[in-house]
Amino acid sequence: MKKIGLFVGAVITSLALAGCNGSAETTALSEEKLVVGVTSGPHEQILEVVKEVAAEEGLELELKVFTDYVLPNTALEEGDLDVNSYQHKPFLDAFNEDHGTNLVAGATTILNPMGVYSNEFGSIEDLPKGAKFGLPNDPTNGSRALFILEEAGLITLKEGSEETASIFDVEENKLELEFIELEAAQIPKQLSELDAAAINTNWAIEAGLNTLEDSILLESSESPYVNYIVTRDENKDDPVLEVLNAAYQSDRVKEFIEEQFDGSVLPIW
Repeated sequence: MKKIGLFVGAVITSLALAGCNGSAETTALSEEKLVVGVTSGPHEQILEVVKEVAAEEGLELELKVFTDYVLPNTALEEGDLDVNSYQHKPFLDAFNEDHGTNLVAGATTILNPMGVYSNEFGSIEDLPKGAKFGLPNDPTNGSRALFILEEAGLITLKEGSEETASIFDVEENKLELEFIELEAAQIPKQLSELDAAAINTNWAIEAGLNTLEDSILLESSESPYVNYIVTRDENKDDPVLEVLNAAYQSDRVKEFIEEQFDGSVLPIW
């Protein structure tokens, strides 16, 4: 019994020393296959084309499709994904801060201009006082919607609120809009119960809305909310990502985006 106890103690000690010495090695991404997380809609459609281009270079892409904005990052952090492609930098920064993660942005992909939509009103100027206005309940896309309204002169935000603005940062509300915060994916389904709402492009397209034709207000093309391919910090320099980036930022993918989305999704490279 004494010998067994000594052996177990030695094993525990050696494992502890290994941890202290930082001998654990990070695992490089496979050179042959990547598991990529995307949200349904434009990101999924575009990655299907990227998948074809990557296959010609000997890289297989397995797509996992999500219907919210949090799970693709959680899955990436937990190792169920190798990369994901669906988010802009402000959202990524907020996620890292809130969850204590260190996911990193790599190559740029697309810009999905956020639009304001209404079933009842044909122009933003037609909104009445006290109109019910829906906006995403996640901090980054909620503040993005508020910036669009500020650019249109409908509200004024507190100075210095920048990318962290919330409805509590609205200093002036000319139309006395009643802000209703909803999960981004649910806003198109609730549009009939609202006077107007800010909707992310992927959810708008999925709901059959045309960003250019149906929106009554559209985010500027100079928006900072460009999307990125995202991975874990330990894998950011893995050579296989160069193959993925090249496949995404190829002429074939750019042509697909321009033809398929007719200006409602913009390639940023």
